[in-house]
Amino acid sequence: MLENTFRAIQSASRKLSMISEDQVNGILLTLANKAEQNISAILEENKKDLDRMPESDPRHDRLKLSEQRIKDIAKDLRQVATLPSPLALTLEKRTLPNGLHLEKVTVPLGVIGIIYEARPNVTFDVFALCIKSGNACLLKGGSDAEYSNIKIVTLIREVLEQHNINPDVVTLLPSDRTATHELLNAVGFVDVIIPRGSQSLINYVRNNSKVPVIETGAGIVHLYFDETGDVQKGANIVFNSKTRRVSVCNALDCLLIHDARLNDLPALTQQLASKNVFIYADERSYAILVNHYPSQFLSKATEEHFGTEFLDFKMSIKTVSAIDEALDHIASHSSKHSEGIIAENENTVIMFFQQVDAAAVYANASTAFTDGAQFGLGAEIGISTQKLHARGPMALREMTSYKWLIRGEGTVRIP
Repeated sequence: MLENTFRAIQSASRKLSMISEDQVNGILLTLANKAEQNISAILEENKKDLDRMPESDPRHDRLKLSEQRIKDIAKDLRQVATLPSPLALTLEKRTLPNGLHLEKVTVPLGVIGIIYEARPNVTFDVFALCIKSGNACLLKGGSDAEYSNIKIVTLIREVLEQHNINPDVVTLLPSDRTATHELLNAVGFVDVIIPRGSQSLINYVRNNSKVPVIETGAGIVHLYFDETGDVQKGANIVFNSKTRRVSVCNALDCLLIHDARLNDLPALTQQLASKNVFIYADERSYAILVNHYPSQFLSKATEEHFGTEFLDFKMSIKTVSAIDEALDHIASHSSKHSEGIIAENENTVIMFFQQVDAAAVYANASTAFTDGAQFGLGAEIGISTQKLHARGPMALREMTSYKWLIRGEGTVRIP
């Protein structure tokens, strides 16, 4: 039973409000230095995890740390330290006719439970954002990254103790499923749960949690190449959106193409062949590509290939006869993460912006930019695909709530 663990982190979280911004920034800078000083030790533990996962597994890239990735993590920690605190900001202030003074101010969410899969970098990111926003974090990593997570959390807790902060403000739960069940039922101890990972993980958390959930992560991403699209722009955007990192949630899954531009499909997909991207094409796009794309990486699409988050060097292509058909397809298959259009007609772009329901909607740009750091927010805790509380990259501001502070002078309410 984890009730004592939950009580300990809840108690520790209340003291975070007493830590100054300078103290928080000092913790982050110390952790950045410690991460760089312990690169070899972190990679040694990470190798234990990697040795248990085939390189062919799409999650392998997410799981893998490297010297450069750890240096980049340290850079992100230092960046978060430079960001202004999201706490104690006055959102609204007024005095009522009865003399009461009201002030609405930002406060931490409290204890945040994070359930995530083979992404040890998330351990650093989550801690940085949580400590900067005054939140305690309960980390439930997957067994795939167990050795990496244990090492990283050990380093974090050493830094907290060095700064005389209760290390219980960051707690790594056991990697077994029993811990997941207890976390999902930790009503009264945990304020919100954020799952990061596959659609199946997110669905499981949403369907089984008694604690409020903010959905993040799953991205079924479309790009629509309009009849007014520029081929060179389109080819570069498709290639970057699909291949920059296939295992991340902002990677392209389905290219929609206007039938008036089918003859440009070979040019749009030519770069993909250099990365051995496997294409599942509908009848009309297949007929165009069959003589222009490597046959070993081309197949006819079935319905299951639309609405799939591949997380691999795979994508589907769907032919549409008008933007309305593209919009209907996106509405039916989108996970409301990131969607894009390649078009030169401004009215078409505006129509796309207005009708696509997603956290991030692009025109003539790669979907790879859906990322907290790329948006200038620092590290992110995830990409929220829902509409309540937060949407899109969840950074510091999105990790706060608010409360009302009311001052009176012996003021009482008269019936």
